[in-house]
Amino acid sequence: MATIAGRNPDELERLLPHLMGAGRPELGLFGRTPSPSRRQPRRDDVVTFRLRVDLTGTKPPLWRRLEVASDLFLNEIHDVIQAAFGWTDSHLHEFASGKDYYDAGAEHYLCPFQVGEGTIGVPEEDVRLDEVLKKAGDKLFYLYDFGDDWMHVIKLEAVQPRDGAAPRAVCVDGRRSGPSEDCGGVGGYELISAALDPRRPDHAEAVADYARMYGEDTEPDDFQPTSFDLEDVNEMLAEFSEDGPGDPGLLGLPGPLGELTMAIRSTAHRKQFRQMIDEADLDASITVDPGIAEQMVSPYRWLLDRVGDDGIKLTGAGYLPPVEVEAAVAELGLGSSWIGKGNREIQTMPVLSLRESAQAMGLLRKYRGRLVLTRRGAVVRDDPVALWWHLAERMPPASKDACDTQAGLILLVTLAARSTKQPDATVAELLTAIGWVTNDDSPMTPSLAGRAAWDTWNVLRRLGGGVDEPDLRRRSDQPTPQGVVFARAAVRTWQSTT
Repeated sequence: MATIAGRNPDELERLLPHLMGAGRPELGLFGRTPSPSRRQPRRDDVVTFRLRVDLTGTKPPLWRRLEVASDLFLNEIHDVIQAAFGWTDSHLHEFASGKDYYDAGAEHYLCPFQVGEGTIGVPEEDVRLDEVLKKAGDKLFYLYDFGDDWMHVIKLEAVQPRDGAAPRAVCVDGRRSGPSEDCGGVGGYELISAALDPRRPDHAEAVADYARMYGEDTEPDDFQPTSFDLEDVNEMLAEFSEDGPGDPGLLGLPGPLGELTMAIRSTAHRKQFRQMIDEADLDASITVDPGIAEQMVSPYRWLLDRVGDDGIKLTGAGYLPPVEVEAAVAELGLGSSWIGKGNREIQTMPVLSLRESAQAMGLLRKYRGRLVLTRRGAVVRDDPVALWWHLAERMPPASKDACDTQAGLILLVTLAARSTKQPDATVAELLTAIGWVTNDDSPMTPSLAGRAAWDTWNVLRRLGGGVDEPDLRRRSDQPTPQGVVFARAAVRTWQSTT
């Protein structure tokens, strides 16, 4: 090996990959080379696999015993493990087959995010369980959360004849509560478990260690482990069996709602979203009071009337001219909700967002340097109820960003269900369960979810669908009663018109 003494920084940078690869020629610095396939032919028949899944490093061992159909795919096994251990599918995961997970010859089976990023491996949804587990004693590895590194060892204990009426997956036994998300891996879990259990001989020491590590003002019950309840786990797994593998039609939901529900990868979160849909009571009739409709759509009616039959000549940059911006601020009372002169649209967000949302909702369009009514805009401008329904049917506003669209839809369902949770937190949780993450692969935060659902929130607030906040620095995150009705109408018409 070449010596590094006396090398300049550029030479060291070029030498680094060779040093990192020394002794491991099969690995690159930033990835892995494909390993020979370890998969075997699929079985001709479907049997029941009895599995024991252990979370490595836990003492006493934390484990679950499962009985599953041998023809499940690995993305479905991912759902089963998430439900069995109480995980929330908030992080990335990966399966591997080999001597151990990190063995150079191991074959890796990737989650959808990794496939999209070009990671070397096989998509998990292409691999069936009976390709990687064949006989009693065979093992498969499942790593969840690449930060806390929860390594699960899946061992095939027995191959049994299958009853055709048996559920696709069932949990038959287990030991210990499941760790909470982001608790610091096995070490953090064991420390928290001891600190929360006064019966343990190391309880006092664990409480002191926790306070020393995380501060006197923190409590270990902030990371309360998920109690192992066999009935609860199997209730979630029963829903997994009812849904069937990848068939939205089996959900009993209309196409678009079924598709969004099936995009949620976590069984627990899918159940949560279905419950919210039930609570939204979409089958109940919706009656719109003409007076309330007129009040809610008044900003859009004002803009449609202002544009009128002749349209409005836009500036060279494509914005409303100052006189129109000033009129909107004065006549719509927008001065109290924005700071500034209120004469340039690009610097007056309430006016800009009103005009842009009217375009996104199909009421206005730009034509040869003018802002003009669309045919639909001309029809509904004098009919408040028709305009109200038109806006509901076009929610969430059109976007090329799939995350923004899904965030808007989840927000509407959340509001329609009258959820008591903070809406942006619910949207963040479900977006993460779909697979959206931040640039550093962290779960979506409520603030990021609020940004993704910004256009939907903006229309709702413009319609008076959000509770007013006296502080300009805060945005309302709770709906008014009329906002709930509008959200129900939006979800109901979306499922029938999308």
